[in-house]
Amino acid sequence: MQFQQIQSKIQDWDQIRATVETWKANGEKVVFTNGCFDLLHYGHLHYLAEARDLGDRLIIGLNSAASVSRLKGPHRPINDELTRQHQMAALAFVDAVVAFDQDTPFELIKLVVPDVLVKGGDWKPEQIVGSDIVQNAGGKVYSLPYIEGYSTTSIEQKIKSTVTGAS
Repeated sequence: MQFQQIQSKIQDWDQIRATVETWKANGEKVVFTNGCFDLLHYGHLHYLAEARDLGDRLIIGLNSAASVSRLKGPHRPINDELTRQHQMAALAFVDAVVAFDQDTPFELIKLVVPDVLVKGGDWKPEQIVGSDIVQNAGGKVYSLPYIEGYSTTSIEQKIKSTVTGAS
């Protein structure tokens, strides 16, 4: 039953459109963020919990495996798409997870039109893809503080140096 609850949060584009319509009809504020979320770490958890605090519902736009490979290189993603979807959906403060194949979530944001759009502190609000869509609809765009020392790239480098014996 718990696993079914997790799986029910993983939605396709048609499902997320209907879900968001229901949430908005109920007066709930919808928050959207996106990313690869390849190796889940403290920085992700902190950022996602803060994002959820900005509204009533949190949607994660998850880069598909093909999208991650194009953006990060052929060695990524480390975790497959199914694993990453389920990890995100298992988080209590995440309400929906929807994958996208494009390099950016622009089309997905255009479909969802969230009330709040959030990215990590390494993005300025005006650089955030889809910020124009959200602001034109009367929504807010936030760049949340980046937690130093936590990144998938640094974890990947640590693993590589441990395996190769390099320091």
